[in-house]
Amino acid sequence: MKKNSFFRDLLEVIIAVAVISFILLKFIVMPCQVNGKSMFPTLKEGYRTYSFIISRNIGINRFDICVVDTKTEDNEKLLVKRIIGMPNETIEYKNNVLYIDGVETNEDFLGDDVYTDDFVVTLKEDEYFCMGDNREVSKDSRFYGPFKKDAILATKMFVLYPFSEIGFK
Repeated sequence: MKKNSFFRDLLEVIIAVAVISFILLKFIVMPCQVNGKSMFPTLKEGYRTYSFIISRNIGINRFDICVVDTKTEDNEKLLVKRIIGMPNETIEYKNNVLYIDGVETNEDFLGDDVYTDDFVVTLKEDEYFCMGDNREVSKDSRFYGPFKKDAILATKMFVLYPFSEIGFK
């Protein structure tokens, strides 16, 4: 009788862990690994992170780091980028300065040696403009175009590894 009780208890624990894991990974957090240098120096290659699905559902904010699904016909690739432009805004870079709806906007998260080529884009309803912090190597909205809200899978980035970098970015 005790042997059956042990296996039943073990099965209950396994099922509970599976259900909790499913809920966490489907509705709350998304594990990510940073590949490439497009978010350098904020996020470096090999960082293991969690991004929050639930925060995307609460609200998307300018300069949040996000996970974006490119969903092209050729492949389905997830990107880690920073939200620069929000719906119905005009985003302009002129002489390496960001203007949002004509107002100069500071990007404190960028290093001094980051250069962004000049461009102007006007976003439609439900469009977001996302860019990497390492502008010279990043394939982002300048390459893919603006992203719809559905393509932004998660926002906010928590670095878990390397341990020396643990925390929100």
